[in-house]
Amino acid sequence: MRSQTVLNRLKVTIMNYSSTFLPAIMLIAIAFPFGIQQSQGDDLKLQLRSQRRVAGSDVWSRATLQQTWAAAETAIIVCDVWDKHHCLNAVRRLEEFAPRMNDVLKQLRGCGATVIHSPSDCMAAYEEHPARQRVIKVPHDKLAPKDIAYWCSQIPTEELAEYPIDQSDGGEDDDPAEHAKWAAELTALGRNPGMPWKMQSPLIEIDGDHDYISDKGDEVWNILQSRGIKHVILVGVHTNMCVLGRPFGLRQMVRNGKDVVLMRDMTDCMYNPERWPFVDHFTGNDLIVSHVERFVCPTITSDQILGGKPFGSMYDARTEQDVAEIPVPAVNQATFQNQWTTAPLGTTWNAATHGKILQHRNVVWIRCTIRFTKEWLADADVKLLVPQINIATEAWMNGVPLEISSPDSEFWIIAGKSIVPDDINLLVMRMDSVADGVHLPLPPTVFNGKRRFLLDGRWQFRIGDDPDWSNIPLPAKFGIGSDVLFEPR
Repeated sequence: MRSQTVLNRLKVTIMNYSSTFLPAIMLIAIAFPFGIQQSQGDDLKLQLRSQRRVAGSDVWSRATLQQTWAAAETAIIVCDVWDKHHCLNAVRRLEEFAPRMNDVLKQLRGCGATVIHSPSDCMAAYEEHPARQRVIKVPHDKLAPKDIAYWCSQIPTEELAEYPIDQSDGGEDDDPAEHAKWAAELTALGRNPGMPWKMQSPLIEIDGDHDYISDKGDEVWNILQSRGIKHVILVGVHTNMCVLGRPFGLRQMVRNGKDVVLMRDMTDCMYNPERWPFVDHFTGNDLIVSHVERFVCPTITSDQILGGKPFGSMYDARTEQDVAEIPVPAVNQATFQNQWTTAPLGTTWNAATHGKILQHRNVVWIRCTIRFTKEWLADADVKLLVPQINIATEAWMNGVPLEISSPDSEFWIIAGKSIVPDDINLLVMRMDSVADGVHLPLPPTVFNGKRRFLLDGRWQFRIGDDPDWSNIPLPAKFGIGSDVLFEPR
């Protein structure tokens, strides 16, 4: 595969030469066919990059695997490339690489690959579009995976992985004055500044004769199965949220047996450099790509489809790019006041803080996420049992305060209205002190009728005290990483 740009330059060169040299130049062009586009049915020759842990160490190494995918057995999914976004910098970055993404789609479409546009929450704009109507006519796959219609926040390979960034503030990295002005512009356009998208970006073309439009996981799965799709490429935004977690995203494709890759130069993340690990936005994006390569799936770049070089942003001023990891930052006691840190509940403060805090008897906040299925919630009210009942405690589910069921009870009631079934829920607890001062709090247990589940594992903790920590400004599935998730069975 060669770039169309190279071909255009060759044409210009030929026109500038005299007719004396034209036969020779044409002979060279025939012998070395620069820029020839792949034709219908071409195979895709890809270099899949992943990372593997070096045996017996904490060192990771990159490896590239050459693979050939049949274009007819390949689909590319365009995730949430919306026309507007609440983060102005996210809009700028997307609009910069969207034209090249569109070229990728045209090239793959021309080869015979399937193109699926998935601008979530925007199906109303496409009710009569041929690409939407085509989806509705696709037969339902009777063997579709059970949870294919739901968000996926973790797959087994991520269970022991430490998530690389804190995105719980929503990841906006706008200048505050610019952000306020942008929000006012969105309001003036009649858009909700928090969710301003209504359709896919006009920078991305939709072929009404061949493409598909769907934001539903089961519909996308039906398309893949009906067309015999074995291989899937994901492009779009945002890597650490929708590209990973959507029902048609990377995790669902991996979990259900598709060969899937992320096109790492045709994506972006939501990360605010004011949050841990306190690196610039593009390094934060690299860390998410690294997480994907280690624990989810391989990645490729757009030049493997178009030729030339991978896309690079003009906003990325770093001298070192495409980093796999960053040096472990220096840690002191203030670290655990300034950021949420992951550790198993019940472990010692010494172990959780790498020796920086040996004892702690003051306020501590802890939080995790829980995915409750409808089946698990079916019997009765959900209750929470906190082992340290003698310690002054407050608790919240998705920002809704929990209440003790009765003055002499050990149980907190989790109101049904505060739980989102078959989705990710945020549990936050504040404790005035910890019993022995040596260990983090012990894990609580959730109950529902005869069902019980001990939330024993990794949580996030933070010392200090701020009432804003009782919730985050966006749904938990977008804001909390994959390393503190519990799924009661």
